[in-house]
Amino acid sequence: MRNLEVSGFTKQRKAVLRVIHESDEHLAANEIFERARQLLPGISFATVYNSLHYLKGEGLIAEVIFGTDVTRYDRKVTRHDHAVCSNCGKLVDLELSIPAPLLQKAAKLSKFEPESIELVLRGSCPECSNKKI
Repeated sequence: MRNLEVSGFTKQRKAVLRVIHESDEHLAANEIFERARQLLPGISFATVYNSLHYLKGEGLIAEVIFGTDVTRYDRKVTRHDHAVCSNCGKLVDLELSIPAPLLQKAAKLSKFEPESIELVLRGSCPECSNKKI
């Protein structure tokens, strides 16, 4: 991770980044706010939101957006995929290699100029699957 002592890295931005990096989950802004308040009781939601925007712009975090669902934030900024539980909304990272022919076929079918491709697996997480039994 980059040196956090550079100018522009306020204690609020450090707290927001710390919350994201210490979580195993993909947190929404309101969840980040609640956890950041434990580190800095006076932090405002606007400051958290602006910090998220700054940290994303600096390439230190990534946004995860699926449709019209709430935006979540990811500590992992390299290319990876996700699995999403259709029942509880749990979101987990997947490490998959995307074969070049798949990217080429997707580009051909969509007539899009490809920049990247992400796979989203939707289904039931183990906890929700066990509840159905």
